[in-house]
Amino acid sequence: MKRQDLDDLVRLRRARDRMDRDYAEPLDVPALARGALMSPGHFSRSFRAAFGETPYSYLMTRRIERAKALLRRGDLTVTEVCIAVGCTSLGSFSSRFTQLVGESPSGYRARSHDDGAAIPACMAKIHTRPVRNGEASPAARP
Repeated sequence: MKRQDLDDLVRLRRARDRMDRDYAEPLDVPALARGALMSPGHFSRSFRAAFGETPYSYLMTRRIERAKALLRRGDLTVTEVCIAVGCTSLGSFSSRFTQLVGESPSGYRARSHDDGAAIPACMAKIHTRPVRNGEASPAARP
């Protein structure tokens, strides 16, 4: 692997770490690309090649993961959760949530989550992780 490729991979990992850490901040591809010292197009292509999905898809998956945790608590409205995870459009948030989780945010919030209460947090995170890019239908998930 060339030195430039390794440098790009390091910058891509930093951008992914930033999305993991700052998911609730107003992040977009041009800002992430600037931080990685790449053009937006090169950044998007390189990110997808390195991690198997677009930067936007990765960021939305992080936001939906966090939204699921907030909705399970039950003390915030869907709109409050939408804003808390950094989404600016309730419609887009609801659509993406439904696409990844297989049910609407309000439906997810309303149902009981007691069956996962005895599961350690590290295992619950794996079990409740949204399925990216429509990899499986809700019926096919464990």
